[in-house]
Amino acid sequence: MSTQLPMSMETHPDILELRDRAERVVATPRAQAVEALAILAGLFLAASPWVVGYNTAFSTLAITNLIVGLAYTVLMAGFGSAYERTHARAWAASLLGIWTVVAPWAINGGAHVRRTILTNTITGGVMLCLGMAAVAMTVTLGSGMLRRRGSAPSGG
Repeated sequence: MSTQLPMSMETHPDILELRDRAERVVATPRAQAVEALAILAGLFLAASPWVVGYNTAFSTLAITNLIVGLAYTVLMAGFGSAYERTHARAWAASLLGIWTVVAPWAINGGAHVRRTILTNTITGGVMLCLGMAAVAMTVTLGSGMLRRRGSAPSGG
């Protein structure tokens, strides 16, 4: 009969190492830059109808940009403080970037002006790139764990 108590998942060596790696990832200048730029991009999208000046002509797009911009900011703002629990949100943030690019046509149909298209396309493209950069940090973190264990998939 064994007198050893079972280990909880929080104290498992692999979980501890994964958390340590996640903390090292968010401490890098690249991760901090991605988070800061993502927050700025989301806040700009939220304010863009009033900054660029299409809040009255395209009120539905203005409300959509406000909601999507704030949602993107909330999704991407958690990386610095809790990376190991929030990195999966980067996929959702990337989808919000794609939606931002498509929104002028999906919401306004044929009625749009150059400033709505340029604002949403450029901001959505930046949001998508920043979301994918956060995803790439996740993939890099996961492949580092695989390489350490010697179980990286073979390239053949």
